[in-house]
Amino acid sequence: MENKYITVSYRLYAMNGGEKELIEEAPAAHPFQFISGIGYTLDRFEKEITALEKGADFSFTIPCAEAYGERDEDNVRQVSKAMFCDPDGNFDSENIYPGNIIMLNDNEGHRFYANVGEITDDKVVIDLNHPHAGKDLMFEGKIIEMRPATNKEIEEIVNAMSGGCGGHCEGCGGGCGEEGHHHHDEDGCCGGGCGHCH
Repeated sequence: MENKYITVSYRLYAMNGGEKELIEEAPAAHPFQFISGIGYTLDRFEKEITALEKGADFSFTIPCAEAYGERDEDNVRQVSKAMFCDPDGNFDSENIYPGNIIMLNDNEGHRFYANVGEITDDKVVIDLNHPHAGKDLMFEGKIIEMRPATNKEIEEIVNAMSGGCGGHCEGCGGGCGEEGHHHHDEDGCCGGGCGHCH
C-alpha cells in the first residue's frame, strides 16, 4: 500500500445526547499532518480520509468502539504526591494541576499520558483513559494535501513515533509506574494530543 502524505483541517465533535460538542479543531493554518499506512492514526479515520482526494470535504462519525473504546474506571488511579516532587520535596504545581495532561514513564520505560484529577495533601488522582474514551467522534473538515510521501517524510515520522512525543504522540500505555515522569502540555489539537490521533 502506498504511503501518502496527508494534511487535513477539521473540527472534531463528540456526540453527547444527540448534541454535537466541539472538542478539538485543527484549522487550515495549522492542519493535522500524517502519513498513511504506518499506524499513526485511528484505522477508521485513515480509511475514511484515504478514500477521498485532495480538496474534498468530509464529514463522518467514528463509533466509540472504533475510536478509543469505553472508559475503564480501573484506569483511574491514586498515586503518591511525592512522585511529583523534586529532591528537596517541592511539589511541581506548575505542571501538576487538575485537567492537565502529563507524560509518565512506567518501570519498563514505556511512556504514556495521564490526565491529572483531584490533588489532596498526599495523593494525586490520575486518569489513564484516553480523553476521548467513551465518545462517538464526528469529524468535519477538508483535505488540504494528499500526495505520495517521500522516504524522508516516512523516516521522520517513524522516528518521531518510536522516539517519543516529538510533537506527535504515539499512544497511551498501560499501568502507572513511579519511576520518573515527564510533563506534556496538550496543545488542544489531535496532531499533538494524546494517543493515536484519529
